[in-house]
Amino acid sequence: MKDTQTTLRAYREDDIEAVMSAWRKANALAHPFLSDDFVAQVEDAIRNIYVPKAETYVLSEPEGVVGFITLIGNDIGGLFLYPSKHSKGYGRALVDHAVALKGPLKVEVFRDNAVGRKFYERYGFEFVEDEYHQPSGQWNRKMAMPGA
Repeated sequence: MKDTQTTLRAYREDDIEAVMSAWRKANALAHPFLSDDFVAQVEDAIRNIYVPKAETYVLSEPEGVVGFITLIGNDIGGLFLYPSKHSKGYGRALVDHAVALKGPLKVEVFRDNAVGRKFYERYGFEFVEDEYHQPSGQWNRKMAMPGA
């Protein structure tokens, strides 16, 4: 992340529409295998439960929020960026911030989410186990940083 006009800060209530926009774009790219009904349920939960109740940080540029990370203890609950910001260090900046706050982290990512799995593997997360996720009908891949 080389742009000096990009700031990482704590989530504010007025960020919700921008955060949800980033989530919708990233979700469509990373999770094309999820049913529309399941995505609608998740969208509602993210808007009303996860983002406001978890420890959430946003990356913001002059034009607005470009991505966010939610933390529940040392678990990454969600990490989503506008696809145009992928592979530019934005995701790494969010995870670096989380590691600085929490130490080694854990995450669950859908096994078929090639975008997310590749990112976490490059960052240094290691395979822990696969577990069937009944609500989505998909497999989750549990991953952790060494020491988590």
